[in-house]
Amino acid sequence: QVQLVNSGGDSVQAGGSLRLSCISSRSYVSNDCIGWFRQGPKKEREGVAAQVASGEVTYYADSVKGRFITSRDSANNAVYLQMNSLKPEDTGLYYCAYMSAGCGAYWYRPREYTDWGQGTQVTVSS
Repeated sequence: QVQLVNSGGDSVQAGGSLRLSCISSRSYVSNDCIGWFRQGPKKEREGVAAQVASGEVTYYADSVKGRFITSRDSANNAVYLQMNSLKPEDTGLYYCAYMSAGCGAYWYRPREYTDWGQGTQVTVSS
């Protein structure tokens, strides 16, 4: 079991940037997968990005490709989501999540993940 702590959410104007953090209770092994999800008002939880802990493989939803970047800091058991050029439709509660044995083709499915952070709110105003 892995405990994850989310932080970094805030209210920003469209075009702004935020960096979300996800700190793990233990060190990641190279094949661990850390996913980022969001859930907007009256919407289902959707996969935004994912990263294999080794840092070699990343995945992005089409809606954020070119604007969001996931990275990791192994020394601090941390994974980050840098969000640029934010849009009002990016508003939602953002979660990081963990699964072992790589991200794979279904990285965007919430049910693939076993452990979740508590979420952090991102609000983008126009």
